[in-house]
Amino acid sequence: MSSSEPDAEGAPGGASQAARVLARALDKVIKHSSWRRHAALVAASKSALDLLSSAPASGPDEPSDSASPVPGLPAPAADAALGALLLALDPGSPKVAEPALECVAGLLSLRLLHGDVDAADPSASSPPSPVSRLFAAVLSCVSLGGGGDDALELAVLRVLVAFARCPAVSVSGECLGQVVKACYNVYLGSASGGNQLCAKLAIAQVLAIVFARVEADAMDVRVRTVSAADMMDLSDRSLNDSSVVQAAQAFINEAMEGSDLPEEATPVDAAPIEGEGSGEDGGMSKIREDGLALFKNICKLSMKFGTPDSPDDPMLLRGKVLSLELVRMVVDNAGPFWKTNEKYLEAVKQYLCLSLLKNSALSAMSVFQLLCSIFMSLISRFRSGLKEEIGMFFPMLILRVLENVLQPSFLQKMTVLNFLEKICKEPQVIIDIFVNFDCDVDAPNIFERIVNGLLKTALGVPAGSTTTLTVAQDQTFRIESVKCLATIMKSMSAWMDQQLRIGEFSPGSSENLNSMDNQNIHNGEEGSGMDYELQLDTSNSDVTDSSSLEQRRAYKMELQKGIALFNKKPSKGIDFLMRSKKIGQSPEHVASFLRNTAGLNATMVGDYLGERDDFPLKVMHAYVDALNFEGMDFGQAIRFFLQGFRLPGEAQKIDRIMEKFAQCYCKCNPNAFTSADTAYVLAYSVILLNTDAHNPMVKNKMSKADFMRNNRGIDDGKDLPEDYLSALYDQIVNNEIKMSADSSVAQTKQSNSVSRLLGLDNIINFVNWRPAEDKAVGANDLLIKHIQERFKAKRGKLESTFYVVSDATILRFMMESCWAPMMAAFSVLLDQCDDKAATSQCLKGLRFSVHITSVMCMQTQRDAFLTSIAKFTSLHSAADMKQKNVDAMKAIISIAIEDGNYLQEAWEHVLTCLSRFEHLHLLGEGVPTDASFLTVSLIESEDKTQKSTSVLSSKKTNALQNPAVMAAVRGGTYDSTVAKASVSALVTPEQINNFLSNINLLDQIGIVELNHIFAHSQRLNSDAIVAFVKALCKVSMTELQSPMDPRIFCLTKIVEIAHYNMNRIRLVWSRIWKVLSDFFVSVGLLENLSVSIFVMDSLRQLAMKFLEREELANYNFQNEFLRPFVVVMQRSNAPEVRELIVRCVSQMVLSRVHNIKSGWKGVFMVFTSAAADDTRSTVLLAFETVEKIIRDYFHHITETETTTFTDCVTCLIAFTSSQFNSDANLNAIAFLRFCAVKLAEEGFVCQGRGAEQPRNSDMSGGNATVHKDGFVSLWMPLLAGLAKLTTDPRMTIKKSAVGVLFDILKDHGHLFSQTIWIDIFERIVYPLFDSEMSAPNDQISTSNLPDLETQTLAMKCLVGLFVNFFDVVRPELARTASIVTNFVRSPYKHCATTGVSAIIHLTEGVGNKLSEVEWKEILVCFKVSVKHTFVIFSKILRMMQDIEIPDRLDSYSETEQYLDHEMYSNDEEEANMETASYAIVKLKNHMALLLVVIQSISKLYEEHRKYLRAEHMSILLEMVSDIAAYSSEMSSESSLQMKFHKACSLLEVSEPAVVHFENESYQSYLKLLQALQHDCPSLSEEMDIESQVLNTCEKILQTYLKCARHEPCNESSHRNPSLNCAVPLSATKKEELAARTLLVLQVMKLLGDLERDSFGRILPSFFPLLVDLIRCEHSSGEVQLALYNIFQSVIGPMIRV
Repeated sequence: MSSSEPDAEGAPGGASQAARVLARALDKVIKHSSWRRHAALVAASKSALDLLSSAPASGPDEPSDSASPVPGLPAPAADAALGALLLALDPGSPKVAEPALECVAGLLSLRLLHGDVDAADPSASSPPSPVSRLFAAVLSCVSLGGGGDDALELAVLRVLVAFARCPAVSVSGECLGQVVKACYNVYLGSASGGNQLCAKLAIAQVLAIVFARVEADAMDVRVRTVSAADMMDLSDRSLNDSSVVQAAQAFINEAMEGSDLPEEATPVDAAPIEGEGSGEDGGMSKIREDGLALFKNICKLSMKFGTPDSPDDPMLLRGKVLSLELVRMVVDNAGPFWKTNEKYLEAVKQYLCLSLLKNSALSAMSVFQLLCSIFMSLISRFRSGLKEEIGMFFPMLILRVLENVLQPSFLQKMTVLNFLEKICKEPQVIIDIFVNFDCDVDAPNIFERIVNGLLKTALGVPAGSTTTLTVAQDQTFRIESVKCLATIMKSMSAWMDQQLRIGEFSPGSSENLNSMDNQNIHNGEEGSGMDYELQLDTSNSDVTDSSSLEQRRAYKMELQKGIALFNKKPSKGIDFLMRSKKIGQSPEHVASFLRNTAGLNATMVGDYLGERDDFPLKVMHAYVDALNFEGMDFGQAIRFFLQGFRLPGEAQKIDRIMEKFAQCYCKCNPNAFTSADTAYVLAYSVILLNTDAHNPMVKNKMSKADFMRNNRGIDDGKDLPEDYLSALYDQIVNNEIKMSADSSVAQTKQSNSVSRLLGLDNIINFVNWRPAEDKAVGANDLLIKHIQERFKAKRGKLESTFYVVSDATILRFMMESCWAPMMAAFSVLLDQCDDKAATSQCLKGLRFSVHITSVMCMQTQRDAFLTSIAKFTSLHSAADMKQKNVDAMKAIISIAIEDGNYLQEAWEHVLTCLSRFEHLHLLGEGVPTDASFLTVSLIESEDKTQKSTSVLSSKKTNALQNPAVMAAVRGGTYDSTVAKASVSALVTPEQINNFLSNINLLDQIGIVELNHIFAHSQRLNSDAIVAFVKALCKVSMTELQSPMDPRIFCLTKIVEIAHYNMNRIRLVWSRIWKVLSDFFVSVGLLENLSVSIFVMDSLRQLAMKFLEREELANYNFQNEFLRPFVVVMQRSNAPEVRELIVRCVSQMVLSRVHNIKSGWKGVFMVFTSAAADDTRSTVLLAFETVEKIIRDYFHHITETETTTFTDCVTCLIAFTSSQFNSDANLNAIAFLRFCAVKLAEEGFVCQGRGAEQPRNSDMSGGNATVHKDGFVSLWMPLLAGLAKLTTDPRMTIKKSAVGVLFDILKDHGHLFSQTIWIDIFERIVYPLFDSEMSAPNDQISTSNLPDLETQTLAMKCLVGLFVNFFDVVRPELARTASIVTNFVRSPYKHCATTGVSAIIHLTEGVGNKLSEVEWKEILVCFKVSVKHTFVIFSKILRMMQDIEIPDRLDSYSETEQYLDHEMYSNDEEEANMETASYAIVKLKNHMALLLVVIQSISKLYEEHRKYLRAEHMSILLEMVSDIAAYSSEMSSESSLQMKFHKACSLLEVSEPAVVHFENESYQSYLKLLQALQHDCPSLSEEMDIESQVLNTCEKILQTYLKCARHEPCNESSHRNPSLNCAVPLSATKKEELAARTLLVLQVMKLLGDLERDSFGRILPSFFPLLVDLIRCEHSSGEVQLALYNIFQSVIGPMIRV
């Protein structure tokens, strides 16, 4: 500005800047003045110039005149100059006034004016200051209103802005209001549109300055320049010319030039600042007091209304709009001080809210838009302090318009939708609205009503309804409402991500937030942060957690449920509320509930109060008794009474209610009527009059005379005063008694077709279809009055608490209340509309809904939203596919990539879509389907693949011939791909072409994007990847089990997923593999052979990959990984699959043998199952692999975990049972021997605890560890396996197993310590003989011959083993001896004799090492076993007692004697002969065994007599003596001998040589005794062998004499010798005597060889026997000769002596 620049040199006015500015301005004034008209002005100007020129120039350091209003000038000069300017400010001379105004503006901008501007006060004693007079003069230039000079108006506006801006001049109080009023008048009265806009900007700028100072509480502040674009409005359409706008912006920029630069601090003569906020005494600085007053004045300006004569004054409307715009600007720029100062908050509540309330009745669109904009700012910035006000204004201002679906104003509803869109972009605002209103019992459900209102708008006008909207308008509403709903979900999602610190979340559409959105969200968050600070500092706010909110929300929901039930059935509603303890049990509580609860249906309240039941009657009485009618006239009382409910239609109910009303009214007003009957009748009359007067259906109205006549004599027979009745009549007729309106009105619902769309019937039923409380475009006066009363009622009371929540759990409650409407809105519009913008918003809303419900773990809601998107992909019915369906598929992919961690079971829907997409993609490219490969053999499928490549050029031809394409064209449902039509339905070429063109839409999504989901599965968290794999397996199983079109897409992806995630930690990978393992097993067992083979090969690939990783010892995961091979191998019925598994495992083992650890278990289990396979090739292949493993990689088996070698042994044992190759059976056993050799070569020594260290104890620590546990982990399984084979039913296997077992023990026994040997005996050796040893002592073992043969072989090997390792196994001697001697008991001769031989072998091998005790143990066992055999004869004796032997065998051949009754007898005789034959053989074998025993005893004596002591010899002699005695017992059974004789003659077999056996027994006994006498005289004397010899001889002679039938010699016989007649012996006896002769001769010889003294001692006892021998008959003369020799050579000499 030129006036602000210093003059050039030579300019008048001296050196002072102020002087120069004033001098130049006065020069211009003089130049433009008329000498006649402005003589005084010219004179004053010249005088001032003279003073200015003579005034000294003050330096910067010189003190200025404090009395001067212009710094740098003396007071006289300054007063003269300002006085000239005052004269120049004449609105009648614009040319003169303009330089003066320019000068004032320059002085103010340069801060060359000081002082306070005070309002003119005529009563003041002192004159106003020069600055105040100058300010008043400036205002006078525009005081005349319109018609002024345009340039003058601009100059005045510039000066007013400068006054407001200059910190050196304080414009306060009323003067500040005058500034605003002056600009206001210019805006309304100027003829120039540009000036109007400049005035508008000037007011805005002044307000910006004032409230910037209020915020800082200082005069010198930095202020931004207002923008013309921000102040443009619908009412300024005439000012929309760009040149006008640019000029106005230039004007305000010039006026505010330098405002953003730092300014020097200047002393401010403002009122003392008492503090930024309001203190306890409520004091504020003058700056803030002025700001508050100015704000109130603006609000008052906005509340000016027209007179009844001109209600629609356009000038008044423009002023109202301007004032509302200014209010909006102030509120938009309000800082933190507004929120913390009670006076400013109170001003907002009292003035601004009242302005909103009053202006809401106007129908002007510009006003409504401004109201919405202001309300938007209040919600964003002041919601924490305006909870009650927002709760009142939101339904009145916003919701009533939103919920008007049928006949709304288009612009008004669009404004509301835009308002909601802005609100919904601020996440914290949405959350706070829900927390503080929907979770507050006393507040309206704003959030729920917003969502439901948007849903109704999104669903459109119901079919058949009358509406004022065009189709285009309705469609616009639908799109905008869905956009709002999508924005709500977006904000909730953003807030959740912020609270939970989830990574940056962007929707699948990849649509980034624009700068406006970012700014709004930022502002909202900043405002929210301010709110938090406020709430923490004030008493009317609280930070709460979600649990308390949940309780409040639940309480409110239950209360609303009870209210809804009451509105349908009052009594049930009351019962429900009482049961749920929402109201008390007393009538007073119920009455209070009916009076004070919002939302109750007035008609239902009236019906309930009129009930005749006891409890409702008491409630009605309590209801009326609670009302106070004191001081009211009758008309007022009845009007007040009927405000709370609507009278029921039933006369009896009305009667009861009015009767109680009359009684209560008379109680409150006892002097009103004589009795309550009067009030009762009069009440009825008033109701009738009200209905008659105000019902349009009544034609003949009741007159006043009629009314008086009807009420005559009702006051106890008297008439009521006519004046009273007349006034009552007039009151009712002139002012209708309006009963309470119903709070719910039935609304037309959507048509059934819309409801059924996409199965949304139930979802839409969730939506609350309650209409708005008011349907008018503008709020009516009654509503405004009601709200004003509520404002007054709550004023001065404690505000309701404003809650703040930071717990994201609140979103669960929000979603529970809004998910169904959201679902309905998005789904219906997405189905009905193909508009790109609309479908994009729907998908975005669904997309964010899935995100929220997934993160919040709301499974039902998540699945509902996701299923909806999946259905809209239309992949199940591709013939109907459109662009929106492709976009839905993109959304699915986005969900999979971004929300994968939260989908859990919902992955199944996502993967189903991916599977169908890939199927359609392949069909579109003409590639043969998987079914063509999976339904034929592998060779055929390869041929088909080669052929298919030659015909890919013709897609259409392929499609027409491809049943998969035809099935896809027919389509199906989402849940099933079964075609809608029958399979035989024809598909036309046109349908095929349409299908292929639709398929091409899918080209927008590349397979790369599809694969991206699977490739990034490794980014999923632990739980998510497991859920992902489960779902993938489930979808894959569905693909594979399709009877018509099996596919392997998901199966291949499973392999990929396993590859990608194989490097996860073991805990996670084990969970993944548990799922995959079960899946591979299930698929491997499918009936489709090709699928099973494919999956096994896929598993092989995975296993090869997995086995690349080394596994540490003692882990088991390789084994778990190979489990599917094992299970399928064991359960599969397909030989091809089993053979493939064997090949796969063989390949894996041979190629990854160095990495296999725990996997050996699975490998050997597979081969073990293969060994039992019924396919020869499988068995041989498996055995070859096992053979190679053992030969080449044996050390890998033994270096892993302990059970590996056991599995190897088990596998080899299984191969011994193979049915295809006997060589393989034996080879398997041979490999067990080979394993032992390998174990020995690798140094696996078995050391028990406490045993001595082996020779190689200096081996490494690792081997030492193996040595310690080698037996348990390696040798024991090998030996146990061989021991198990000894029970095989095949003799060759058993023998071979026994041989190999004992060969291993023999060859490698030196590696075992004594402890280990004992363990081997206990666990391996002894169990081999359990069947033999377990036979009871009194029974003959019933073991079959093959087992006995094996055991016999084992026993021989055991003896050999014992002999070889006697030093180590010595502690087992007793048990071993017991086993060996136990064989002597065997009923089979060969086995028993082998046992005897084994005893001899054992003693031969270790006899020289045995101790006396050990010898005794062996001999005692031997003796016990031998004595046990004696029971055989007892059994034979019993067996033969019950049978009769026939005399002749010829009788059996006489067939003529075979009669029917003799059949049984002959059969019995035959059985007897068979028994006899068995007994004969049994006896012969038995005797032969005992003879062998006697021989072995003799051999024992001969070979080991030097080791035997007396106790040992006693045992041996006792054994032989027992056998001899036993033989005598056998020969003494003459009846048995007779039967045997007859049987043998009949059977033509030799008789049992019982006598020979007896002779042999005694002969051996005597020889043993004699040998003992001869070899060991001392021992013989000690044992008194001689007496045993003589006793035996005596017994032999007695037996001989008995056989010769000669009784012993006695006295009687000698006295009467003639009485004894000799009877000749039978031939049998003679034979027996002949057999016994040899033994008798031996006795004779023994007696004859006795010494004379010895013979003399025994002669008394032997002489009678010798005499009897002389008398008996002999079969041979040798006995007589022997007798002769004894008598002659021994007895004779003794007699002679």
